[in-house]
Amino acid sequence: MIFEGTAFKYGRDVDTDVIIPARYLNTHDPDELAAHCMEDIDKDFIDRVQPGDIIVAEENFGCGSSREQAPVAIKAAGVSCVVAASFARIFYRNAINIGLPILVCPEAAGDVQAGDRLRVDLDKGEVANLTRDKVYQADRFPDFMQEIVTAGGLMAHVKKRTQGGETNA
Repeated sequence: MIFEGTAFKYGRDVDTDVIIPARYLNTHDPDELAAHCMEDIDKDFIDRVQPGDIIVAEENFGCGSSREQAPVAIKAAGVSCVVAASFARIFYRNAINIGLPILVCPEAAGDVQAGDRLRVDLDKGEVANLTRDKVYQADRFPDFMQEIVTAGGLMAHVKKRTQGGETNA
């Protein structure tokens, strides 16, 4: 999977409360969640983000409460991938489970600037900064996680495997 888009850069400790504020958690509609994605940290985000764009952040992205709606809102907003120096553990799992690709890449997180054009090759674990002509090596997903993300999330992966007759994990 290869993604290309403009970088939206954020700092450290971006918590789930600013990714999708609690006042919008009365819905599970991805489109409604997307309409409020990042509004408490970047009120213009949803007006500027384009399909395929990439969020880049420093350490501990997705910390805070364990709401699955946070990666759902990001994915529904059209973000193709999140690259960060590190992720909160529960956010990491929730992102994989809903099929939002995320990559740990401290070098990219420290070097990429807002507005840079990026290309992410998930299979290679590479983040290319097309604006600055640099390539950063991220942690590559293990094969089983790559399969879940490629399928579009855990539920789609399980459905695909059970309908395909596969029985071992």
